[in-house]
Amino acid sequence: MNMKLKIALLQLLPGDSLEEQFKIGKAACEKAKAMGADIALFPEMWSSGYVIPQDERLIEEMAISANNHFIQDFGKLAAELQMAIAITFLESHRPKPLNSVILFDRNGKQNLHYSKVHTCDFDLEKMLSGGEDFYVADLDTGRDTVRVGSMICFDREFPESARILMVKGAEVILAPNACPIEINRLAALRTRAYENMLAVATCNYPGGQPDCNGHSTVFDGMAWFAGEPGVRDMCIFEAPEKEGVYVAEIDLELLRKYRKDEVMGNKYRHPEKYGILAATYGHD
Repeated sequence: MNMKLKIALLQLLPGDSLEEQFKIGKAACEKAKAMGADIALFPEMWSSGYVIPQDERLIEEMAISANNHFIQDFGKLAAELQMAIAITFLESHRPKPLNSVILFDRNGKQNLHYSKVHTCDFDLEKMLSGGEDFYVADLDTGRDTVRVGSMICFDREFPESARILMVKGAEVILAPNACPIEINRLAALRTRAYENMLAVATCNYPGGQPDCNGHSTVFDGMAWFAGEPGVRDMCIFEAPEKEGVYVAEIDLELLRKYRKDEVMGNKYRHPEKYGILAATYGHD
């Protein structure tokens, strides 16, 4: 059995309408499939190109439901291409919209629906509500089943995001993004992968999109191999700044062996001593 997982990072510049977003996204998904991808991952909030109006009426007009044809057409496309698609969008919700991702499996069935928990309330995302929890799902690729979860952009800065996904069994985290990728954010992504022994695939907008610079990445979570000298670079792929569809391959067989044999993740945790982490002490 082929235990490899190919993830396409759709590092795209957005258009000016929902129709353009679908047209651009569809072409990118078709290219990803031609490149052998099992999953196509969009950057954060693709439906609006990460445009977040600071007016309640305007943002409500821009937000769409999970049942909107834009979302459902990507589900149909997933079935046509026999490839999973993680589509991101500004989701209709009360009292305020959500920053969401829906993963359709290769049969066009909704596999995962996650809304960003750690919204950037210090900036444009003060207009949004936050999600309630972190979720995982078993994704059938046709050759294998892999447990996936998602975190979105700023979620990366909170160790709890990836930790909860790991505890729930995630092997791969899909991470839509819309911000400058630089040394410190790369360090956070590397650390989330390292400390949880899981892969983190991040898809950003390319240079040319305001406040974004490409550099979509995949960290595979394996810091060393028994019997081999030294350590290895867990960053198995980093895109350039320019627009493009980029595919990276994760070796699930190696990752599973590593998770079984090595000491990170859930192996030596003491959750009974972490009570303060669930308290609201010091939270403004």
